Amino acid sequence: METNNSNAFDYFRLSNLKKYNPVWKLLNADNAPLIISFLHRSFIEPNKRTLSRSVLAASLEDYLYYIRKHEGDNFLPKTPESYLDDWADDTRGWIRKFYPSDSDEVHYDLMPSVEKAVVWLKTLGERTFVGTESRLRSVFDILKEIAQGTEKNSETKLKELLKRKKDIEKEIELVKSGRLDLLDDTSIRERFHLFETSSRELLSDFREVEYNLRILDRNVREEIAGWEGSKGELLEKFFREKDIISSSDQGKSFNAFWDLLMSPEKQDELTDLLEKVFEIDAVKKMEPRKRLKRIHYDWLDAGEHTQKIVAKLSSQLRRYVEDHTYMENKRIIQILKNIESKAVELKNQFFYKNFMSLELPVTDISMPMEKPMYKIKSETRIKNQPEPSEESAVPSEILYSMVSVDKTRLKNIIREMLKYRDQVSLKEILSENPLKEGLAELVAYFSIASDDKKAFFDESIHNEISWTDKNGKSKKAKFPSIIFSR
Repeated sequence: METNNSNAFDYFRLSNLKKYNPVWKLLNADNAPLIISFLHRSFIEPNKRTLSRSVLAASLEDYLYYIRKHEGDNFLPKTPESYLDDWADDTRGWIRKFYPSDSDEVHYDLMPSVEKAVVWLKTLGERTFVGTESRLRSVFDILKEIAQGTEKNSETKLKELLKRKKDIEKEIELVKSGRLDLLDDTSIRERFHLFETSSRELLSDFREVEYNLRILDRNVREEIAGWEGSKGELLEKFFREKDIISSSDQGKSFNAFWDLLMSPEKQDELTDLLEKVFEIDAVKKMEPRKRLKRIHYDWLDAGEHTQKIVAKLSSQLRRYVEDHTYMENKRIIQILKNIESKAVELKNQFFYKNFMSLELPVTDISMPMEKPMYKIKSETRIKNQPEPSEESAVPSEILYSMVSVDKTRLKNIIREMLKYRDQVSLKEILSENPLKEGLAELVAYFSIASDDKKAFFDESIHNEISWTDKNGKSKKAKFPSIIFSR
């Protein structure tokens, strides 16, 4: 993301960068030399895009053994796996931990923050040779390309083309006359340094492109997850932005790069150019790395990996929208089923009874003479204390043996069991939740079922249950099958 130069070095922005930026955290880490050197030799130098946990942990264990021989056995005492998990933590973000679709083992890939740290550290070393002329030429070429590529005036464009034609013809004449304008060793070294730097930076750019595409994909998913509009609007939005990844600036630039690199003519041209350049004496004296000679194959590997990431993100985004749509359709189908069930319940009323009845407005007329004469009510005298009688004596223990059953608790039990199934029988409920209040609790279940329109009584099936009351006596009861539905 581009930043205005006036705000790039604002105090508060720099404070936030120090707290949250993974590059700053990496450079400020106590074990930064170990982390950067290990990740550089594991990912950047061999151009590895992903590595499995077992391979990377084994490599780190060897590297720690090598370092401990110089720093002491107590240096970095944790296991390699612990360090990998620390580096992949969201608070650091130096490597990404994920499961590939074709493997059950954890894999890791490098985050752009490490690449940026490596590039910055390279600038700290003293350069014995600083090329400026080749960079200036590159600046001129870029500006010319922009100006000529946006020129709308045909006369001006034709004039520029004729000028270039004239320069080419002049150069052809010089070659025919035997006068060749060759680069000296300094110019060759300068341009080769620029080629080397740009080639490595291009490989670093791939990881940042992948990272930015993942952020773009995540933002689209978050927008879909919080979508509150209709299904049609969601599908319209998705199909309007189904190429949002490839249509972004980075996506367009990457696609153009990939098309250019995948051209057989360009591949052959690159191979021939690299072969010729590496045979030049001035380049041989620089002793460039042999891997640089096949840098275009590294570009192909990195580009192919990025291309797969783009395709995978687009496919995952499509499936994500389909899942979201499926859940919406499922909810609609459930509503339709509820309507059908209500219609079936009303079927008998429709055919055999009045489907709908309305009470007609009536007036309640009361004639004055229809009212009865006033009667004086006789007083009933109640004695303060009833006379005791042996036949009508009621044991006082009954007043203290009343059982209160919490129907809310029983309803919660039924609701909890219906979370994971469509139907559950009373027998299953009692097997997992034994009676606490005995027969009174069983009767409470009957009361709940009678009030529940979805509950079903099957008199043809009888179940039996036993329990022990508070006095230690074993009790049994038979009851018809009751099925509760969601």
